[in-house]
Amino acid sequence: MAKALLGHVGGPNQRMAAELHRLRQRVCDLEAQLARLEDERADSADDAGHPRTDPSRTARGWPVV
Repeated sequence: MAKALLGHVGGPNQRMAAELHRLRQRVCDLEAQLARLEDERADSADDAGHPRTDPSRTARGWPVV
């Protein structure tokens, strides 16, 4: 039954294994890129005194009095 579901008889398909490896590597690369972008965004928000990250400002950017 399992052989029928996989669509082949015999050992693992090298082409499918290579494609799976390539896709897994691409997912890892994209996750790393996302983490870098999130870090850069957090750093730029801190530098700009963004109202969401600056407790001395309101949501509209006005100073808290």
